[in-house]
This record gives sequence, structure tokens and C-alpha cells, in this order.
Amino acid sequence: MTIVSNDPNWWPTIDFFRVESYYVVASTVVVIYDWALTFEQEFELVWKRRWSLMSVLYLCLRYFGIVCSVLNIPPSNVTLSVTDAVSTVFNFEQWWMFAIANIILGVIMITRLHAMYQRSRKMLIFLVVVFLAVAITSGVITIIQSSHITGEELVLSGTYQCNYGGNSILLSAITWILGTVWEALALYLAARVAIKHFRERLSTGSIIEDCFTVLIKSHVFYFATFAAVASFRISFLSPNSPNGSSEGDELYYGVLLISAFLQMFLLGPRLVLSVREHSTKLVADSDDATAMTTIAFQADAPVSTGGSV
Repeated sequence: MTIVSNDPNWWPTIDFFRVESYYVVASTVVVIYDWALTFEQEFELVWKRRWSLMSVLYLCLRYFGIVCSVLNIPPSNVTLSVTDAVSTVFNFEQWWMFAIANIILGVIMITRLHAMYQRSRKMLIFLVVVFLAVAITSGVITIIQSSHITGEELVLSGTYQCNYGGNSILLSAITWILGTVWEALALYLAARVAIKHFRERLSTGSIIEDCFTVLIKSHVFYFATFAAVASFRISFLSPNSPNGSSEGDELYYGVLLISAFLQMFLLGPRLVLSVREHSTKLVADSDDATAMTTIAFQADAPVSTGGSV
């Protein structure tokens, strides 16, 4: 049901929605700009290579992110009128956007760690079991949440907003807590094998940057961003959480929104590109490139990978 009101008490809410729409557009611009910025790399390292699982995951994450970013603009536009049904659909899409993106990112992490541990079968089984437990639990929660979603259009002083209901802050926080546990485990396992590798290299006097170095750098940066987003999300459990009544709340929501899109759709694809680019440089610049480890995320690079990742 559409609610129409010209009550001045709604003006702070109108201002909040208007500022939020700016952040939505900003996050969309950042995602598309990063795609344009890295498209040359993407073309050389993905499109021109023989396709592999990692290629498919990269393309799904990259272009799924662009589509979701664009679809977030209409419901946030205060000058665009949408029906209650359309409002519900947009909220449904936002819920599943995070679930699908995090599943893709989880598979990328498993592939990276499996390669770092020299394709250990035990490690692969361990990672798959843990990730499935987290993904299935989060998926069930998302299904419960999305089945209770309701949306209604608000027409406030000539502006339009989508008001959502039926979401549980507690259930949402649980999914982010589970995600944080998974990402912390992935970081620990990556750091553990990387430290062992670095010690071995130092003992031989080698300080040249290798794939392990590139991988751990991108992994740490990605985890830091994920932890920040998760902290923002979990903070809504607090009774003192932002409620959209001040300029500080607008900034809080804005930083949360942009950080979430950066973590999923900017740093996520770069997890793949960074390692592929480094391995390509090694192939071009070193006669010893064929001795690279299996963590080179290339489908057809002339290296000893024991199989494409």
C-alpha cells in the first residue's frame, strides 16, 4: 500500500534517503570505473586465455557486480515512483546479491588455498566442509529473510522512497558473523603457509617477490575490507546503532554501502587478476618462470602448475 504524506516530520527521512541515493550512485560509478580501468587486464588475462573455473568465477563476479550495482539505483532514486511489488523485488535482489557474491568469493578462496597447500586433498576436503557449513547456514537464513520481505512505496512531500519490512537484524548479523569466521580462517591458513614459504626463501637468500607475496598482499587487503563491512553490519545489533536521524548516520550508511561494493565487486575480482598478472610478468621476464608454483591462476600459462586453477 502506498503511503502519501506531507508531514514535515518526514523531512529528516527524506534527506536521509536523498543522501543515500548519492552514495548508491557513487558505489555504482566506482564499480564500473574499476571495470573500465582493468578491462585491458581482463581481456589479456581472462578473455584471451583458455577458460577455466577461475575464469568463469571472475567473470560471474565482475559482471554480476555491475548488474547489481545498476539495479540498486532505481529503488534509491527519490524522484522515481515504484509500486509495492517492485519495492519487494528490489529488496529481494539486494538480499540475494550478498549471498551469491559471497558464495563465488568463497569458491575463489578455496581454490587459492588449495593451490597454496600444493593441492592437498585433506586441505581441500577441510575447506569444502567448513565452507558448505557456513554457506548452507547463511543460505537458509537468507531464504527465511527473503520469504518475509515486504515493500511499500512512500510518497513524502513529492519524493518517493521504498520502505522495507520483515527483515531480522539478528539473523542478518549471524550471516555476517559466520562470514567473518570463514574469512578469518582463510586468512590464517594463507598466512600460515605464506610465512613458512617466506622462511624457506630467506634461508636461501632469495628476496624476489613471488606469487605467494602477491597473493598474501591481496588477501590481507581483502580481509581488512570484509572485516570492516562485517563490523558495520553487526553493529546494527547495538541499541545505539544509526537510525538515519543525523548527518553522521548518513555518512555511516554511505561508508557501509561503498565498502560492501568495494569488497565484493572490486577487490574480489582483483584477487584473481593480481596473481594472473604477476605470473604473466614472470613468464615474460624470467627464463626460470616455468618453475613457478601451482598458485598461478592461469588456465594455459606455460608453467608447471599440475593443472589449471
